[in-house]
Amino acid sequence: MKPIAILGAGLAGLTAAAELKRRGLPAVVFEAGKAVGGMAASFRDAEGFSYDYGAHFISNRLAKALGAEDICRTVRHYGEAVVVDGRSRSHPFGLMAEPRFLASALKSRIAPRNKAPAANAEDWMRRSYGDAMAEDVAMPLVEAWSGAPARELSPSVGEKFGNSILKSIYLNAAAKVTRRAVCNGYTRTMPEGAGVYHVYPEGGLAKLLEPTLRKLDGSVRLDSPVERILVEKGRVVAVRSVGAEVPVSAVISTAPVNILPRLMEGTDALAPLSAFRYRPMMFVNLRFSGRAILPDTMVWVPDRSQLSFRLTEAPISMPWLAPEGKTLITFDIGCEVGDERWTMSDEDLAKRCLDQICALYGEGLRTRYLGAGGTIRTPISYPVYLNAYEAERRLFARSTGVQGLYSVGRNGEFAHILMEDVFWRTIRRMEDVERYVAAPGAWEGRPGLVAEDPLAGLGFASARLSQAV
Repeated sequence: MKPIAILGAGLAGLTAAAELKRRGLPAVVFEAGKAVGGMAASFRDAEGFSYDYGAHFISNRLAKALGAEDICRTVRHYGEAVVVDGRSRSHPFGLMAEPRFLASALKSRIAPRNKAPAANAEDWMRRSYGDAMAEDVAMPLVEAWSGAPARELSPSVGEKFGNSILKSIYLNAAAKVTRRAVCNGYTRTMPEGAGVYHVYPEGGLAKLLEPTLRKLDGSVRLDSPVERILVEKGRVVAVRSVGAEVPVSAVISTAPVNILPRLMEGTDALAPLSAFRYRPMMFVNLRFSGRAILPDTMVWVPDRSQLSFRLTEAPISMPWLAPEGKTLITFDIGCEVGDERWTMSDEDLAKRCLDQICALYGEGLRTRYLGAGGTIRTPISYPVYLNAYEAERRLFARSTGVQGLYSVGRNGEFAHILMEDVFWRTIRRMEDVERYVAAPGAWEGRPGLVAEDPLAGLGFASARLSQAV
């Protein structure tokens, strides 16, 4: 059998390769970089501060499935707060206790507009939370995170948000009883409960993937970007990497979907994906003396005048990430590649972030400031669900439109999913890959089938024809 090509050696790519091997199928992982891990990367500076490439959440269930539970520490506490009217309120219950938010939410539940489908994300938020919370909290945060007005975003943005109120109450109570950071709204693929809690690997995020990498016996090719995916008669037949053509029986991509059209040779079925947008982000790390500067591990700042919409003090939950008596705070900043924020110097970004946290929690923090810990810039962070291409996004969720081509992972699925959902959804997708490579001729007209979707038999072309009819 020709090998199955996998683009990218992050969590999704290595999980796909290991699962295919378990099923007795040959796979080759092509990684453009010099190391595996993708965005699951951690850094440790000379002073002993550790920080990650963005926020990542790992459950004990995921660590066990990856064979990495023995190197993981249990996270005892994790909480979130929201700054409203200059005060920090716990999320979600502190916000719910605010009379104007509660009254507005109750009013929205009986409003006539709730009978028709939501037209956009702004409409969805007003219906779900009421006008007050939508205007003061939800919309400013979503707009800072996505870089687009809420009225231009799809109501599908709501799929990102967590459990029901009753489920959240149960999970919060379980966290207090078990004295563990019980996961609350971090996976949709698998059930959450008192026995599913946050952990963190010794040595950083990349350590999670080492057991999986050992299973692959040299099937990962580093410094080997895939330059072309070759298609004949609507079916993947080969990939070209570092100038060499490799015949394949299927391709599994973890690449951002908007670059897939540029990789395809022999088809334009994926052309609509070129319009899909990802939000660039910057993560600025500041070091301080002391601990628990923030009221909880993560603080959301729904103030459009502020530079950062999210502040995270990871050592509150994981004290080993900073030297004793010190802490690290990460500022998430939305931007666009090449704009004023993106091109700002690290020194100026650190100064702006220090000004912001001092405005929130007191000028005394300047005397505790120990300097910047560096800035991480990424041009691709979160998928942006614009209404302009929502129909195409839904079609892509059903099918890639090319036989033998599959797309997995957060960037590859263009989905608001975190690490555990990436893992389990990738495992399930390999069932479809196995069926396809066993009998590719039986899949005519059903390209890139996704088993759990009842409408998965439609590719881009056939779905558009159906819509037109």
